[in-house]
Amino acid sequence: MAYDSKFKSTELDELFDGILTLEDREDCYRFFEDICTVNEIHAIAQRLQVAKLLYQKKTYSEIEKKTKASTATISRINKCIAYGADGYKRVLERLKDK
Repeated sequence: MAYDSKFKSTELDELFDGILTLEDREDCYRFFEDICTVNEIHAIAQRLQVAKLLYQKKTYSEIEKKTKASTATISRINKCIAYGADGYKRVLERLKDK
């Protein structure tokens, strides 16, 4: 069964198809440095680290100290983990298996 995103659009399909063409870490750095601001890249990386720590059952204060993320950000990511599309879970499981 295919995932039916509420955000699906032709533009997002093209963006994700473009991301799927990236072959290595250098390609990722080059593409994301062009498409995102430095702050956006750091925010995305921070969110993934927060999700990783939440899956490890770390407390909000531990996560806040380690990542410098606000409790509002941590809470938002925690809600995504609980009620979202399992995106964090899928990526973190694949990274763990690597």
